[in-house]
Amino acid sequence: MTLFFYLIIALITFFAFLHAYAKKSYDLSRTMVINASRAEIFNYVSQLKKQPYWVPWFKKDPDALLKFKGEDAKESAGFYWRGNRKVGEGTQKIIKLKPMAIMETRLLFVRPIKLNSLTYIAIKELEPNKSKIVWGVRGLLPFPLSIMSIFYSVDKLLGNDLEKGLVNLKAILESKN
Repeated sequence: MTLFFYLIIALITFFAFLHAYAKKSYDLSRTMVINASRAEIFNYVSQLKKQPYWVPWFKKDPDALLKFKGEDAKESAGFYWRGNRKVGEGTQKIIKLKPMAIMETRLLFVRPIKLNSLTYIAIKELEPNKSKIVWGVRGLLPFPLSIMSIFYSVDKLLGNDLEKGLVNLKAILESKN
């Protein structure tokens, strides 16, 4: 019984040490140049109802339940989703819009694990009909995600999806021109 008690204490101490050592925040982004005007890109990405066309997570469950609220492309517009195990459940709400430049949303995952993140999109026009877009996500990693991030980085987990989303967005917007 004493050995079992010491093993439990050692295990708890080990996980506490890993949690203390682990990075608890993340901020990652991807950038792409799209042959479209800044206004065209901003008007498209600021519409939450268009996200299923370019955001790769929606492709993981095309039958996910989506409920939209508020006037799309305006501050405080948002939506709720509930999907399969890969998509989970949560809400997204526009919290900041700087027309033709920046959009920020609050992303709250309820399932499979609670996680609160901020997504951001920034657009800069390089020349007429050529713009640079940055799509990113930042937040804090609660226990046990902080420990998991030591072995499997957030960049590996989300980076490819950010890149795929920008590739999808580029294909959609450039096909219109």
